[in-house]
Amino acid sequence: MKAAVYHGRFDIRMEEIERPEPADDELLVAVTGVGICGTDATEFAHGPTMFPIEHRHEVTGHVGPMVPGHEFAGRVVRVGSAVTGFREGDLITSGAGISCGTCPRCLEGRTNLCDRYSTVGLQRNGGLAEFTTVPAIACVNVEHRSLTSDVAAMAQPMSIAVHAMRRGRLHGGERVVVLGAGGIGAFLIHAAAKEGAEVTAVDLDSDRLATAQALGAANLIQTDRESSILEQLTGRGLDPTVVYECTGIPPAVEAAVGLTVRGGRVVMVGLHKAPVPVDLLSLSLQEKELIGTLAHVFGADFGHSIELLEDETDLWTLVAPTVLPLEELVDHGLKPMVDGGPTPIKTLLDPRIDTARPVQTS
Repeated sequence: MKAAVYHGRFDIRMEEIERPEPADDELLVAVTGVGICGTDATEFAHGPTMFPIEHRHEVTGHVGPMVPGHEFAGRVVRVGSAVTGFREGDLITSGAGISCGTCPRCLEGRTNLCDRYSTVGLQRNGGLAEFTTVPAIACVNVEHRSLTSDVAAMAQPMSIAVHAMRRGRLHGGERVVVLGAGGIGAFLIHAAAKEGAEVTAVDLDSDRLATAQALGAANLIQTDRESSILEQLTGRGLDPTVVYECTGIPPAVEAAVGLTVRGGRVVMVGLHKAPVPVDLLSLSLQEKELIGTLAHVFGADFGHSIELLEDETDLWTLVAPTVLPLEELVDHGLKPMVDGGPTPIKTLLDPRIDTARPVQTS
């Protein structure tokens, strides 16, 4: 089968590899849509850090060149002998994260913090190939839902946004600021707006802000690189009770903490590569909360993410307008993300096409 295989920094090769066989608890899936995100771009340009290329992963056992891709949907080709609820031909979407179900965090319902957590496409071969295997417990059968395979491939990033929203304990009527309307930020804007919040979207890019408005943002603020983000947002009467920091850049942390009202919450969605100064005095004296968020809790978040995607399917052409063939992964997918060039909010690929096509939402 055709696959994109990561060998190391700036080294992804299109190769013919053996089609995998599913274990008893797994599905063999013919991949029809797969998204890439900042994690994939970071591994491509600066890795391997998460990919077990040089050292065997203690949970999955994988070591060596690996197929990335943790945001995917596809058709079931074969069902493992211990699996129920799926048939050959069913359209599935995968959360990709695998938890043990028995450790203390799993028993608390926080499966994303599992002692033996691993992810298809991060710690074992994933979806940037014609076929992949995935545990059935990390999949949802959407054969009879109103999702196309393209939109179904966005369920995993949407579930990341849903989990981040829940971590902020958001409820209807609150004022929310989302810093960064990119990959997760755009989905989070939509999820928060559907929850009944008044959402202000903040970004450098006017096109992304226009998409944010279509996704439900009530207010738009375009910032620049000439002065601090906090200075540009202060005095606008935003008064958010929750700020979601989705950029992963240090100045946005200062802005998020400084902007939040007394007793408010700051949710750190963007990943920061190094320690960042935080105004701890402000957190203490004003009882602000700084909250982390990681991945998603499959049982709590994934179903809602599918419902949000089903609700207004035409919107997703704004987020992911084009589907690329696998051969364009590096030049038109990862490299533009690394170089900071213009990219769609979400880049989707289909291993079964030879030329780019429009995303299909119906």
